[in-house]
Amino acid sequence: MTTTTTKGAAKPTARDRLLAAADELFYREGIRTVGIDRVIEQAGVAKASLYNAFGSKDALVRAYLEGRHAASAARFTRHIERYTDPRDRLLAVFDAQAELLSQPDFRGCAFACASAEAQPGDQVDQAAAVYRGWLRERIAELAAEAGVPDPETLARQLQVIYDGGVLAARMDREPGIAEACRAAGAALVDAALRTGARDERDA
Repeated sequence: MTTTTTKGAAKPTARDRLLAAADELFYREGIRTVGIDRVIEQAGVAKASLYNAFGSKDALVRAYLEGRHAASAARFTRHIERYTDPRDRLLAVFDAQAELLSQPDFRGCAFACASAEAQPGDQVDQAAAVYRGWLRERIAELAAEAGVPDPETLARQLQVIYDGGVLAARMDREPGIAEACRAAGAALVDAALRTGARDERDA
Protein backbone atom coordinates (compact mmCIF):
# COMPACT_ATOMS: atom_id res chain seq x y z
CA MET A 1 0.00 0.00 0.00
CA THR A 2 1.34 3.42 -0.99
CA THR A 3 0.82 6.38 1.33
CA THR A 4 0.82 9.86 -0.19
CA THR A 5 1.73 12.74 2.11
CA THR A 6 0.74 16.26 1.17
CA LYS A 7 2.90 18.92 2.67
CA GLY A 8 0.73 21.88 3.64
CA ALA A 9 1.69 25.44 4.34
CA ALA A 10 3.38 26.20 7.63
CA LYS A 11 0.95 26.95 10.43
CA PRO A 12 0.85 30.66 11.34
CA THR A 13 2.65 31.45 14.57
CA ALA A 14 0.92 33.17 17.47
CA ARG A 15 2.74 36.36 16.48
CA ASP A 16 1.47 36.09 12.89
CA ARG A 17 -2.10 35.54 14.08
CA LEU A 18 -1.94 38.48 16.46
CA LEU A 19 -0.62 40.75 13.71
CA ALA A 20 -3.31 39.60 11.28
CA ALA A 21 -6.03 40.24 13.86
CA ALA A 22 -4.55 43.63 14.78
CA ASP A 23 -4.26 44.62 11.14
CA GLU A 24 -7.94 43.93 10.50
CA LEU A 25 -9.33 45.35 13.74
CA PHE A 26 -7.11 48.43 14.10
CA TYR A 27 -7.66 49.46 10.49
CA ARG A 28 -11.42 48.87 10.56
CA GLU A 29 -12.25 50.22 14.03
CA GLY A 30 -9.29 52.28 15.28
CA ILE A 31 -6.31 51.61 17.50
CA ARG A 32 -7.82 53.13 20.65
CA THR A 33 -11.28 51.62 20.23
CA VAL A 34 -9.96 48.08 19.93
CA GLY A 35 -8.68 46.63 23.18
CA ILE A 36 -6.10 43.92 23.66
CA ASP A 37 -8.76 41.36 24.56
CA ARG A 38 -10.46 41.81 21.17
CA VAL A 39 -7.21 41.19 19.34
CA ILE A 40 -6.41 38.14 21.45
CA GLU A 41 -9.91 36.71 20.96
CA GLN A 42 -9.81 37.15 17.18
CA ALA A 43 -6.30 35.73 16.96
CA GLY A 44 -7.31 32.72 19.06
CA VAL A 45 -4.20 32.79 21.24
CA ALA A 46 -3.47 32.98 24.94
CA LYS A 47 -3.04 36.40 26.52
CA ALA A 48 0.55 35.56 27.41
CA SER A 49 1.30 35.11 23.71
CA LEU A 50 0.76 38.82 23.06
CA TYR A 51 3.15 39.90 25.78
CA ASN A 52 5.70 37.27 24.79
CA ALA A 53 5.58 38.39 21.15
CA PHE A 54 5.23 42.17 21.54
CA GLY A 55 5.47 43.13 25.19
CA SER A 56 2.68 45.72 25.05
CA LYS A 57 -0.22 47.03 22.99
CA ASP A 58 1.90 50.00 21.90
CA ALA A 59 4.47 47.65 20.42
CA LEU A 60 1.70 45.72 18.64
CA VAL A 61 0.36 48.96 17.19
CA ARG A 62 3.86 49.87 16.01
CA ALA A 63 4.23 46.45 14.36
CA TYR A 64 0.83 46.87 12.69
CA LEU A 65 1.90 50.21 11.18
CA GLU A 66 5.28 48.83 10.12
CA GLY A 67 3.40 46.04 8.33
CA ARG A 68 1.25 48.60 6.55
CA HIS A 69 4.39 50.52 5.56
CA ALA A 70 5.99 47.37 4.15
CA ALA A 71 2.82 46.57 2.19
CA SER A 72 2.79 50.09 0.72
CA ALA A 73 6.45 49.83 -0.27
CA ALA A 74 5.84 46.48 -1.96
CA ARG A 75 2.81 47.86 -3.81
CA PHE A 76 4.80 50.89 -5.03
CA THR A 77 7.71 48.73 -6.15
CA ARG A 78 5.45 46.34 -8.03
CA HIS A 79 3.87 49.14 -10.07
CA ILE A 80 7.07 51.14 -10.60
CA GLU A 81 8.92 48.10 -11.94
CA ARG A 82 6.32 47.62 -14.67
CA TYR A 83 7.88 50.58 -16.49
CA THR A 84 11.28 51.54 -17.86
CA ASP A 85 10.49 55.12 -18.93
CA PRO A 86 11.37 57.47 -16.02
CA ARG A 87 8.21 59.57 -16.43
CA ASP A 88 6.03 56.47 -16.38
CA ARG A 89 7.87 55.17 -13.32
CA LEU A 90 7.13 58.43 -11.50
CA LEU A 91 3.44 58.35 -12.42
CA ALA A 92 3.24 54.71 -11.33
CA VAL A 93 2.81 56.15 -7.82
CA PHE A 94 -0.78 56.80 -8.86
CA ASP A 95 -1.17 53.28 -10.26
CA ALA A 96 -0.24 52.02 -6.80
CA GLN A 97 -2.76 54.45 -5.34
CA ALA A 98 -5.48 53.08 -7.64
CA GLU A 99 -4.81 49.57 -6.37
CA LEU A 100 -5.09 50.76 -2.77
CA LEU A 101 -8.34 52.64 -3.35
CA SER A 102 -9.95 49.66 -5.09
CA GLN A 103 -9.45 47.29 -2.16
CA PRO A 104 -12.83 46.08 -0.80
CA ASP A 105 -11.90 46.93 2.79
CA PHE A 106 -10.45 50.37 1.98
CA ARG A 107 -11.14 52.83 4.81
CA GLY A 108 -8.59 55.53 4.11
CA CYS A 109 -4.92 55.90 4.91
CA ALA A 110 -3.99 53.68 7.86
CA PHE A 111 -1.41 56.24 8.99
CA ALA A 112 -3.80 59.18 8.83
CA CYS A 113 -6.41 57.24 10.79
CA ALA A 114 -3.86 56.19 13.41
CA SER A 115 -2.38 59.69 13.64
CA ALA A 116 -5.80 61.10 14.49
CA GLU A 117 -5.64 59.03 17.69
CA ALA A 118 -1.95 59.60 18.44
CA GLN A 119 -0.15 61.80 20.92
CA PRO A 120 2.77 63.95 19.72
CA GLY A 121 5.97 61.91 19.81
CA ASP A 122 4.39 58.55 20.66
CA GLN A 123 5.08 55.36 18.69
CA VAL A 124 2.15 55.92 16.34
CA ASP A 125 3.26 59.49 15.63
CA GLN A 126 6.81 58.30 14.94
CA ALA A 127 5.69 55.47 12.64
CA ALA A 128 3.47 57.86 10.69
CA ALA A 129 6.33 60.35 10.32
CA VAL A 130 8.63 57.62 9.01
CA TYR A 131 6.02 56.55 6.45
CA ARG A 132 5.35 60.11 5.32
CA GLY A 133 9.04 60.84 4.94
CA TRP A 134 9.59 57.62 3.02
CA LEU A 135 6.74 58.36 0.59
CA ARG A 136 8.00 61.87 -0.12
CA GLU A 137 11.61 60.70 -0.54
CA ARG A 138 10.57 57.87 -2.88
CA ILE A 139 8.63 60.27 -5.09
CA ALA A 140 11.56 62.71 -5.07
CA GLU A 141 13.94 59.93 -6.14
CA LEU A 142 11.69 59.04 -9.06
CA ALA A 143 11.33 62.71 -10.00
CA ALA A 144 15.11 63.11 -10.03
CA GLU A 145 15.46 60.03 -12.24
CA ALA A 146 12.93 61.60 -14.63
CA GLY A 147 15.09 64.73 -14.90
CA VAL A 148 12.87 67.12 -12.96
CA PRO A 149 14.99 70.17 -11.96
CA ASP A 150 13.52 70.49 -8.44
CA PRO A 151 12.48 66.97 -7.41
CA GLU A 152 11.84 67.82 -3.76
CA THR A 153 9.30 70.52 -4.60
CA LEU A 154 7.54 68.30 -7.13
CA ALA A 155 7.49 65.44 -4.62
CA ARG A 156 5.66 67.63 -2.11
CA GLN A 157 3.15 68.68 -4.77
CA LEU A 158 2.51 65.11 -5.90
CA GLN A 159 2.18 63.95 -2.31
CA VAL A 160 -0.53 66.57 -1.75
CA ILE A 161 -2.41 65.20 -4.77
CA TYR A 162 -1.90 61.64 -3.53
CA ASP A 163 -3.17 62.53 -0.04
CA GLY A 164 -6.17 64.36 -1.45
CA GLY A 165 -7.09 61.38 -3.60
CA VAL A 166 -6.97 59.00 -0.65
CA LEU A 167 -9.15 61.33 1.43
CA ALA A 168 -11.63 61.90 -1.41
CA ALA A 169 -11.91 58.16 -2.07
CA ARG A 170 -12.68 57.58 1.61
CA MET A 171 -15.11 60.47 2.09
CA ASP A 172 -16.86 60.27 -1.28
CA ARG A 173 -16.57 56.49 -1.69
CA GLU A 174 -15.10 57.07 -5.12
CA PRO A 175 -12.13 54.79 -5.85
CA GLY A 176 -12.06 56.09 -9.44
CA ILE A 177 -10.66 59.37 -8.12
CA ALA A 178 -7.21 57.82 -8.64
CA GLU A 179 -7.60 58.45 -12.38
CA ALA A 180 -8.09 62.17 -11.77
CA CYS A 181 -5.11 62.18 -9.39
CA ARG A 182 -2.94 60.58 -12.06
CA ALA A 183 -4.02 63.16 -14.64
CA ALA A 184 -3.28 66.04 -12.25
CA GLY A 185 0.06 64.48 -11.38
CA ALA A 186 0.94 64.06 -15.06
CA ALA A 187 0.20 67.74 -15.70
CA LEU A 188 2.56 68.77 -12.90
CA VAL A 189 5.28 66.36 -14.03
CA ASP A 190 5.09 67.54 -17.64
CA ALA A 191 5.20 71.19 -16.57
CA ALA A 192 8.28 70.50 -14.43
CA LEU A 193 9.97 68.66 -17.30
CA ARG A 194 9.24 71.53 -19.71
CA THR A 195 10.74 73.98 -17.22
CA GLY A 196 13.84 71.83 -16.97
CA ALA A 197 14.19 71.60 -20.75
CA ARG A 198 13.76 75.36 -21.12
CA ASP A 199 16.37 76.05 -18.43
CA GLU A 200 18.82 73.77 -20.26
CA ARG A 201 18.26 75.63 -23.54
CA ASP A 202 18.75 79.00 -21.85
CA ALA A 203 21.88 77.94 -20.00
